[in-house]
Amino acid sequence: MTNCCDVAPRGALPDLNTDEIAVLCKALAHPARVQLLRYLAAYGACYFGSLADVLPLAPSTISQHVSILKQAGLILGSSDEQRVCYCVNPERLAQLKQLINAL
Repeated sequence: MTNCCDVAPRGALPDLNTDEIAVLCKALAHPARVQLLRYLAAYGACYFGSLADVLPLAPSTISQHVSILKQAGLILGSSDEQRVCYCVNPERLAQLKQLINAL
């Protein structure tokens, strides 16, 4: 019988920015933020009012989640005269995918 830990070592680990992985994973550590990111990735840019329709949460709670995703650089926001439009930051999302693949 083979033990699951009886695997040949893969060699040296690639350089990995563990701080960046931690920041990005922390930003995605809540199901609401994952849902918001997936929604924006699927539907492109949208205004904050549309994000409030995605989740059954108070707008103030959604705003907090959006702020965390923005701080991590996963989404971008631009405002016109009265509304803020959000979209996924494709470069940062690609970086996340690359970092996760390197684990």
